[in-house]
Amino acid sequence: MSNVAFIGLGVMGYPMAGHLQKAGHSLTVFNRTTEKAEKWVAEFAGQVAKSPKKAACDADFVFSCVGNDDDVRSVLMDDDGALAGMKSGSVLVDNTTASADLARELHAAAKKTGIGFIDAPVSGGQAGAENGILTVMCGGDADIFAAAEPVIDSYARQVTLIGPSGSGQLTKMVNQICIAGLVQGLAEGMNFGLKAGIDMEKVIDTISKGAAGSWQMENRAATMCKDEFNFGFAVDWMRKDLDIALKEATSNGARLPVTALVDQFYAAVQERGGNRWDTSSLMHLLSNK
Repeated sequence: MSNVAFIGLGVMGYPMAGHLQKAGHSLTVFNRTTEKAEKWVAEFAGQVAKSPKKAACDADFVFSCVGNDDDVRSVLMDDDGALAGMKSGSVLVDNTTASADLARELHAAAKKTGIGFIDAPVSGGQAGAENGILTVMCGGDADIFAAAEPVIDSYARQVTLIGPSGSGQLTKMVNQICIAGLVQGLAEGMNFGLKAGIDMEKVIDTISKGAAGSWQMENRAATMCKDEFNFGFAVDWMRKDLDIALKEATSNGARLPVTALVDQFYAAVQERGGNRWDTSSLMHLLSNK
């Protein structure tokens, strides 16, 4: 078992750190809101550190799961950040959904001081984090991944090394691009069925067994038809992720016309006060004028 530091105890990080502790690792946690870290320790044991640097100083593995590129730089690269405290031979795993450029920057900065780095964004949402069944998409060096994979397994159903540094973040962009178009299509299909007056419970049960079936249909179609959107992955987070993907597409020349359109639909959901609704709330734009 390893000494592990976990930085960022939000909706995802809080249960992910819990699974690491339950797996037998010795945890030191840091959160910018100290009360959240103290609550975590009261629930799972472990220790609270006063800074990312202090959390990381004795750790074999340091995990981070924060909001965006700026947050990652703050907790990892500032003078009091984790990289300043990490020992040579330790490994940094960033579970934040961030840019591929930042992942490459972190990889280079870590390598200079003999630290391994893996960019490892996750998919599966809050439920996946709480149940320890996240899909983890990794970028980095094969030997560093081999060392980190058994630890990451504590909160994952699948952990895959996609390629060199940045590949995990690029894979997460692909994931979010696919979801955006899928959820919009699902919303249009559910709204069409409701307008047609057919039994949507039977419709969902039938078509989910065929080519139209998906995780989104299995888990969100019924609640979409009821205008229930108060769970799952928030619109604010999805727009952050789509912004990262759209910027990367500008750089690499990929065309994302549907993604750009759905991003604007999510902006309209935000204008309705749906910032914290889950991503299936695209239905609200169709079913509520």
